Amino acid sequence: MSDIAWSIGRWTHPPEKVIESNGDLLVTAVEGSDAWRLTSYGFVHDSEHALLAPLPNDSAMEVEFTAAFSQQFDQAGLFVRASAEHWVKAGVEFADGRPQLGAVVTQQRSDWSLAPVPEWTDRRVLVRVSRAGDALTIRARVDDEPLQLVRVVPFDPDLEAEAGPLVCAPTRAGLVVPLHAWRRTEADAALH
Repeated sequence: MSDIAWSIGRWTHPPEKVIESNGDLLVTAVEGSDAWRLTSYGFVHDSEHALLAPLPNDSAMEVEFTAAFSQQFDQAGLFVRASAEHWVKAGVEFADGRPQLGAVVTQQRSDWSLAPVPEWTDRRVLVRVSRAGDALTIRARVDDEPLQLVRVVPFDPDLEAEAGPLVCAPTRAGLVVPLHAWRRTEADAALH
């Protein structure tokens, strides 16, 4: 396992403000920032704040952040990008009055899956994406609890991809998310 320096990454869209403090990266999202393509809503949002570095096959990436969200669709997690029309975001999103653990998988059109995690409010969250064979395996946990499976996503092993921390604030100004860690490690040995 090795830490990835914040300075190594490349932003898909620059946040409003970024401050490095005691090893954390404090990211202030631009109001209206989000990633979504078409499904159900009919619009394309391509304005997320994702700090990306290469994600080769047979590797995994982890991001840790504090889930202090209070407004509709406040979100943070991990973003995997192969292209503008092929990407995955996974993490915690404040939806319908509570934090939800979920993922959006986009292959020209987005889908969305969520599960409520109200007990994760204001706690440290780890999101892990493991790339092995023809799949991405997404897991997450809060604090030091065991990792739980979020989703298994088909992903072509020949695709070049980048991944890293994600922050979005689709409906408001002033969201600041503390990112605590960004790491690369070996891919998970097994699904179960």
